[in-house]
Amino acid sequence: MNLASPLRQELLDRLRTLVGPGGYLDQPGDIEPYTVDHRKLYKGATPLVLRPDSTEQVAAILRFCNEAGIGVVPVGGNTSYCGGATPSADGSQVVVSLARMRRVRSIDPLNYTMIVEAGCVLAQAQAAAAEVDRLFPLSLGSEGSCQIGGNLSTNAGGTAVLRYGMMRELVLGLEVVLPDGRILESLTSLRKDNTGYDLRDLFIGAEGTLGIITAVACKLFSRPATTVTAFVAVPEPRAAVALLARLRSASGDAVSTFELIPRLAMDLVLRHIGQTKDPFDEPYNWYVMLEIGCGRCDTGLREGIENELAAALEQGEALNAAIAESEAQREMFWRLRENIPEAQRREGASIKHDVSVVSSELPRFIVEASAAVQQIAPQARIVAYGHLGDGNLHFNASQPLHGDPAEFTSLAPRINRAVHDLIARYGGSFSAEHGIGQLKRGELQRYKNPVALSVMRSIKQALDPKGIMNPGKVL
Repeated sequence: MNLASPLRQELLDRLRTLVGPGGYLDQPGDIEPYTVDHRKLYKGATPLVLRPDSTEQVAAILRFCNEAGIGVVPVGGNTSYCGGATPSADGSQVVVSLARMRRVRSIDPLNYTMIVEAGCVLAQAQAAAAEVDRLFPLSLGSEGSCQIGGNLSTNAGGTAVLRYGMMRELVLGLEVVLPDGRILESLTSLRKDNTGYDLRDLFIGAEGTLGIITAVACKLFSRPATTVTAFVAVPEPRAAVALLARLRSASGDAVSTFELIPRLAMDLVLRHIGQTKDPFDEPYNWYVMLEIGCGRCDTGLREGIENELAAALEQGEALNAAIAESEAQREMFWRLRENIPEAQRREGASIKHDVSVVSSELPRFIVEASAAVQQIAPQARIVAYGHLGDGNLHFNASQPLHGDPAEFTSLAPRINRAVHDLIARYGGSFSAEHGIGQLKRGELQRYKNPVALSVMRSIKQALDPKGIMNPGKVL
């Protein structure tokens, strides 16, 4: 079915009526932030941003849009790296923001669960859990602005995946509005429910192409009473992998964060981000930032980690180590890690890859991928950093010093192909945690198993036969 284009005034008026005063934006200045993606790769257009305040209003919107053939683009905090929440440029689609649906519906600390609406900002969900002495462990650099619905729709990862898993592993049940306006009520807080297909997983990671998630039942965890945060210099990534294995064994798998950082990334942060300081008096080629927590204060965790790091120093797995002595120093370590993307942006043009392989293969991949990129762009500076613990590497190339940004970015298709072909040979993924959106549809077609693609299209056709949900994304 051809979606309505352009949107007639009577259709827009009807949509305004469905959400009432205060439930929509239709002035250019108010709409503009919803038409540009986070990285400014895509510029779209829409005549109307709808802001429902209830699941029933979302259902009414989708029911009407399905009948009228109007494309619907769900948006959360608009932090997508792949243009997944940007409308098309022809103005034929409406945007639906769940920012007004941000309530914490309930918290059950004894069941270690909470139910929150999709517009709830991640930091708000974390704070709600902390108020009842529980932990919601999803942690992202954008947690002050990204929303739970977006985290679900992209199956967000972040810095604690090693211990707690991706967003998918933190979900027990969902409330979803289907494209025809029906409400799929599966907002269970049960940990065991084997009554047929697990429909929940269809919508997590679907990027709003199968419906709109309006609420989620999340798992909570015990808050660590003791946390050890350390910055460790290592001779090479292979030594970092060995150090991770050592610490996982010694801590009983209590390592929550294990981030690989190259010296170039450290230099960029120190150069471009204020209030930062090198943890060591001399530079090293590679670092890891790690965090380990335990539920009790009297376990001797810090002493045990100090002993393991001392052994790692003796055996050449580490060159130097600094353990945070205060919350301020811990925050400094995190500031060094979390500001790598912003520092790289300020440095100039970059070509980014969000890839994953099994952790033990990452060191070899970094060497081979770096060589492949520098065959195409010999002066490119490789910034390979990220979540070593779960095998997710942000393998980025920054423009040469004093190079021309446009000339460098013109090489992106060749560099992307070289990196992603190599990832395919490793049996890895070209999209570990950022999703597909608009940016990677061609890559999905090239690398995804054809049978898997066929099944995905069948699911899309079954749930959204008119193709109104987030048109042009993923498939």
